[in-house]
Amino acid sequence: MFELGKQKRVLIVDDERVITDTLVMIFSQEGYESKGVYSAEQALLAMEDWHPALVIIDVLLPAMNGIDLAIRIKSQWPECHLSLFSGQAATGDLLDTATRNGHRFDVVAKPVHPSELLGMAGRLLHEKPGSISENN
Repeated sequence: MFELGKQKRVLIVDDERVITDTLVMIFSQEGYESKGVYSAEQALLAMEDWHPALVIIDVLLPAMNGIDLAIRIKSQWPECHLSLFSGQAATGDLLDTATRNGHRFDVVAKPVHPSELLGMAGRLLHEKPGSISENN
């Protein structure tokens, strides 16, 4: 369950460890409580114990892709904000499938400058989940 005191918690989910670890460091330096995980399974465990306010997810993850993870997070933790990012062209097919099933997500293209992610995080954390910048 989302708690007011946890509103600056950001979970980064990417199987590329360098990207995950770098983003965790950047968010931490900007005053966010941040944590990184490298798979969808680890993300679901972190959601259970850590309750982040925002989850930034790479679309192409092993085992469960980032879109399926986002759908699952939204169904179990609707108060959590989500942002997806990807550097792969195959993302379009996954997004089309999700849209046909009633889920809409905006995806930030990799490479993305950290200042863009920080700006996006600040905006999302001041909005109600599911509002204009974030769709489910």
